[in-house]
Formats: sequence, C-alpha cells, structure tokens
Amino acid sequence: MIISDAVTRSVGRRRPVKPEERSTARLFLRSLAAELSAGAVILPSFPDVVVRIRAALADPDTGLAETLEIACAEPRLAERLLRAANSTALCQLGPPLTDLRAAITRLGARAVQSVALAFAIEQVRLAPALRPISRRLDSLWEEGICVAALCQAIARRTRSSPDEAFLTGLLHGIGRLYIMIRAADQSPSLNGDPAFEESADRRHPIIGKAVLENWGFSRTMSDAVALQGDYDPGTGDAADLADVLIAGVALAPALRDPETRLVGMEGIPSFGRLGLTAEDCAALVTHVEYQLGALNDALG
Repeated sequence: MIISDAVTRSVGRRRPVKPEERSTARLFLRSLAAELSAGAVILPSFPDVVVRIRAALADPDTGLAETLEIACAEPRLAERLLRAANSTALCQLGPPLTDLRAAITRLGARAVQSVALAFAIEQVRLAPALRPISRRLDSLWEEGICVAALCQAIARRTRSSPDEAFLTGLLHGIGRLYIMIRAADQSPSLNGDPAFEESADRRHPIIGKAVLENWGFSRTMSDAVALQGDYDPGTGDAADLADVLIAGVALAPALRDPETRLVGMEGIPSFGRLGLTAEDCAALVTHVEYQLGALNDALG
C-alpha cells in the first residue's frame, strides 16, 4: 500500500460534453434541489423504514417499543437486526441472542439505524424498476460500507462518536442514491451521461444534506455529508465529524482497490486536524480491510 503526499488522479478519456447536455443535467438537479427545499422527499422503491425507525428512536420513552413493533412487521429486517446483534463487527462479544428486543437494546440507536438503512438499500437494489442501474447501486453500497468502516475507525481517535461516524459514512452517498433513483424514474437516459455524472459529482453532497434534514437526522450529520467534498471546511483547529467523513471518503479508494492503494493527502487539512500521518492511514486501511468481511455479513 502507498499513502502518498501528492494527490494522484487518473483522468479517463471521455467524449466532450455538449453545452445542451450540461444544461439538461443542471436543470434536472436544480429541480430535485427545489423539491427538497420545499420539504418533498420523493424516493421511489425506497422503504420508509429508515425514517420511521429514526423517528421512533428519537423518543427515549417509547423508542424501544415502537422500534420493536416496526421490526416485527418486517421479518427480514428483524432477521438482520438479530444477525447484526450477534456479530462482532457491530457489537461487543456477548451471549448469542434470539430475542429481538434484546438485540435492539444491544445494538443501540445508531447501529439499529445502520441496519435499517442496509435493509432499505437492499430493497432498492432488488427493485425491478431499478435493474438498469443495479450494478451502480451495488457499487455505491459497497463504497458506503467502506467509508462507514473507515469513519468508525478514525472516530475512535477523536471525540466523535464511532457509531455516529459509522452511520454518517453509510449515509454519505444518500444524495447520489437519490439522484440516481430519481433519474431512473424520470429520465433514464441521464444515468451514465458524462454531463450528468459531472454535475451529480458536484451536487450530491448538498442533495444528501437536504435529504437527511428532511428525514430528521442531526445537523451534525447532515452538515458533515454536505462538506464531504470540501477539503477545507473551515472547522477550525479541532477535528469534528466533517473531518472524519472527509478523511474516510479520501481513504476509501485505497481500501476498495488493493492493487493501487494510493491515497492523496496533500491539500486535505482534515488529516492534519485528525492527527493522521501517512503511516497512520496505512494502518487504518489495513485494519479496516480485515473487518470488511464480517461487516458485510452483519449488514447483508
């Protein structure tokens, strides 16, 4: 593995993007942003279980009972929660559990939300209407798991909550997911179009922030998702969740491509705020690599 002090980017040969194509992409993305600004989250094929569980867990008095009720109504989600609660990837070692209430309690709010998100993403990936983009959805989910695992490992070196960092990593691509699904529903020809991909790369963090705000996630998480591509978010000297996510996203390509393993650190102040050296990053990537198999088994 090579952790480089220079940012290395490979630029593939793409056909020139026509002005009218770029204009179409911008108009589509602006329409999504306008909808979200008005409070409309329209996500075909995406189950509402993530939002329902988040809302249930927000109430400390009734959260457990409501979450249990939601999970019991979704047998596949219940099975995932039990599997996750018995995994070393998401929980500390303990006696095997067969009781769903005990599993939810052991997991805790953030991990339960992570499992619910994994369940919802699986439903999206299996939706017949989204088969044309199924491979891209699979790749997006795999990236999400990598970023989540890296964020959790990085957060353990800071004052950030590792569980919150993990969930933020899983959700970092929600804007891209939203864009892809809406395009597949309204304008299938956009997915894979160079102009659209270029615009989506720039806009997905702010779209993701809007989705999370509408779903009621914390401002800390939604702000971090918005800042994931901002290498100098102006957070001051102390590292925060945005720095954790920026570093996790930057390290993810090294984790996903074992042959290249080249990470660019130059121009990313978050690494300095986090106190991460090149050697630290190499160790983090290696450590997380060993966890990925168990994590994939836990989340499905």
